Amino acid sequence: ISCSLLVMQCSASIDILFLLDGSYSIGKGSFERSKHFAGKLCDALDISPDRVRVGMLQFSSTPHLEFPLDSYLTKQEVKERIKKTVFRGGSTDTGLALKYILRKGFPGGRNSTVPEILIILSDGKSHGNTEIPATQVKKRGTTVFAVGIKFPRWEELHALASKPTEQHVLFAGDAADAANGFYSTLTASTVCNAPSPGCKIESHPCERKTLETVKELAGNYVCWKGSKQQKAVHASLCPFYRWKRVLIKHPSRCFRTVCPDPCDSQPCQNGGTCVPEGLDKYHCLCPVGYGGDFHCAPKLSLECSVDLLFLMDSSAGIMLEGFLRFKAFLKRFLQAVMGWDSPMNVGVALYDTDVRIPIEVGQHKDMVGLMRSIEALNFSGGETLTGRALRYVAQHGFRSTPVFADVQDDLPRVVVLLTDSKSQDPVAEAAKYARDQGLFLISIGSSFLRAELVEVTGNPKQTIIYSNPQDLFNKIPELQKSICSIDNPEGCQAQSLDLVFAVDASAGVGLENFLQLRDFVRSSSFHFSINRDVTQIGLVVYGSKAHTAFALDTHTSNSALLRAIDQLPFLGGSTSPGSALLHIYGDVMTVQKGARPGVHKAVVMLTKGGGMEDAASPARQLRNNGILVFVVVIGDAQRDMLLRVAGSPNYLVHISSYEDLQHYEDLIIERICEEAKSPVNLCKPNPCMNQGVCILGPGSYRCECHGWEGPHCESS
Repeated sequence: ISCSLLVMQCSASIDILFLLDGSYSIGKGSFERSKHFAGKLCDALDISPDRVRVGMLQFSSTPHLEFPLDSYLTKQEVKERIKKTVFRGGSTDTGLALKYILRKGFPGGRNSTVPEILIILSDGKSHGNTEIPATQVKKRGTTVFAVGIKFPRWEELHALASKPTEQHVLFAGDAADAANGFYSTLTASTVCNAPSPGCKIESHPCERKTLETVKELAGNYVCWKGSKQQKAVHASLCPFYRWKRVLIKHPSRCFRTVCPDPCDSQPCQNGGTCVPEGLDKYHCLCPVGYGGDFHCAPKLSLECSVDLLFLMDSSAGIMLEGFLRFKAFLKRFLQAVMGWDSPMNVGVALYDTDVRIPIEVGQHKDMVGLMRSIEALNFSGGETLTGRALRYVAQHGFRSTPVFADVQDDLPRVVVLLTDSKSQDPVAEAAKYARDQGLFLISIGSSFLRAELVEVTGNPKQTIIYSNPQDLFNKIPELQKSICSIDNPEGCQAQSLDLVFAVDASAGVGLENFLQLRDFVRSSSFHFSINRDVTQIGLVVYGSKAHTAFALDTHTSNSALLRAIDQLPFLGGSTSPGSALLHIYGDVMTVQKGARPGVHKAVVMLTKGGGMEDAASPARQLRNNGILVFVVVIGDAQRDMLLRVAGSPNYLVHISSYEDLQHYEDLIIERICEEAKSPVNLCKPNPCMNQGVCILGPGSYRCECHGWEGPHCESS
């Protein structure tokens, strides 16, 4: 029908007169709806001086000519004049209006060779006789359409309209439908041109509504009646009636023109919504993850080679609805990212009280078989034992490649946890066990599970949170990116960097928390390739004084560095971050202690936030010499003071507890590595010793020495 409205255009020599009921029984609101409907009908008419002409008469107690047929010669002019028509009010005398037309004809109309069409818009509640004048109008050869407004008397409208009445009686309540019916009748009667090729006129059942007042017996009440005896009355029961308005539906038949819709063939794939644009054009609204072409082909792809296992919650905690949602998400995701030549092996494990793997990793090599197997997955219910499930898939989720295979399957192993229910067993140890087995964990769930999901992955960046059921499907691109981030490990693996950790080892931190700081440094070092050419790491512990645990050039391998970190001493005493930064500036980040000219330099200070007043000045000195100062504060501290030390909010991370420190590791490393990609000033920090002046050249530098010799003024 929407397509039909685009092609409806009655083009022929016709005179059309609107007869609008402007009586009080209609009311101003329904009169405005009548005007709207008249304008809608004009959209289907080719209004011009030699084609369709339109005039309007308003009637109530008396008829009033609003404008004759020869007044306005364009569609826009006619529609604008209809909008300006004013409601007059009065009683409803349809018969008098019809007599006016019998006496004066169509004002401004043409000769009798031009077909005349009268469109009466009324509620049919006329005070006088309408049947005789209506019959006389139709005998003149005028085609009469009766259009019901509000809750009309359909019998009177049927008496007004031409035969067959089902094609000439319309309802203005649905203006688009009625305009279609009007156009269908005109084209079927050959008054107008035939509908466009491919369009056809069809009959369909429809309803007409009437609001009628009916008498209803409400019950009986005691009343008193006289008798034949003098002065005698008797109690009796009298009926009690009330009147109520009832909406009555009248079954009818309507006619409409239907044209082929460009969306009928459902051209949009993968759940896309087709939106027609005219008769033969359309566009597709594609769901997230699709839109690779006009018809919603997948636009994402997993360009990384991984073994991928989805671990899907099937416990009573998520209920059947949640399970079906995850199943739909899984299908949508795989359809969005997997091509026929995808290098990915996929499996699915379900868990509640027990764990089962109905789809082994790599079992299906074609999308059709994989989708069929996913569709066959069944909800089971039971306890939510996420910890047990993680341990199980770490042991049994990935089949080992036989030793005699021609090609060893050494692909990264990724587990995507889909859950929306809090685990009933501990997850931290099981998740750590799974990660220690080399599994890359990603978790997806609602916001109320955030803490537990981060505990599973060990990394907020591998935790995907959705806000509502529909938002889950918006996370498809984020999941694709997370899976493929395993092929691009974060860190500065190929970036030259001189990095110094400054670790608070004061009594205020305490031994237990100090060990967590040490574990953070240990874990962070995995992001770097330790050798003379790439990354050098030095470490300073501090209390009231600073102590170099090892210099930048002390360790040349990751294993040696890890052993040294494990030997870090706890100092106790008060804390002085300022003295630690001064120590790093004068005795660690120097050429003599292994700092390399032309290499980015950064200091990561781990502190509980006390004693920061004396740290701002040495931090400024470090920054002035091209050394990034990154401040990580655990616990309560004054933000303004911390910002003066860090120099920028980008280099300040405030963490509420030592337990949460591990979750910020990737964020801190990422920011350091971003900084390490920027151009470096070869003369910052000054590579020249003994007050030598560094002078930059094209791609190099030289030291201007005073009383000293050597490339760095190191010899007397």
